Amino acid sequence: MSLLRLAGRPMLASMFVTGGLHAVRSPQDVAPAAEPVVRPVADRVNALPDDTEQLVRINGAVQLAGGVLLGLGRCPRLAALALAATLVPTTLAAHRFWEEEDPAARAQQRIHFFKNLSMLGGLLVAADDTGGAPSLAWRGRHAARGLRHDAHLVRRSVKVAAGPAGAAGGVLGKVSRH
Repeated sequence: MSLLRLAGRPMLASMFVTGGLHAVRSPQDVAPAAEPVVRPVADRVNALPDDTEQLVRINGAVQLAGGVLLGLGRCPRLAALALAATLVPTTLAAHRFWEEEDPAARAQQRIHFFKNLSMLGGLLVAADDTGGAPSLAWRGRHAARGLRHDAHLVRRSVKVAAGPAGAAGGVLGKVSRH
């Protein structure tokens, strides 16, 4: 593992570990800010609980687990995707700068919104990082290319062998009739 990955992943994960732990331990601190985002989503998706504090706790648990996994380099791509999925509602709930009346508060919320947007970008890069190994998509394309090549060789071999085999079959047919 490169030094950049070794240092960068825990640094990126640290915000999610601390924020997730806080949300799990004290969802009541976060629930009022989450309500404007949670309510419309929970009303449309029946599988989600109606309780905002419970959804905040679930989101926090995913952030905590994803942050630990990313920080330790265990399933880092999956962990980064999970963290990215939790960051979107978190950002939309907690940093609604467009609703702020006070210019100073609006500026602070805008900074936090774009900080989270930057973290989302980092998570997307981490989710795409294969650690120097070929990705599954590359492996699939490479295997398909190899199969196409093998099929081409088989077709050529059949064509080359079919000519003499056909001629031999024709000769055998004439010999067996006489």
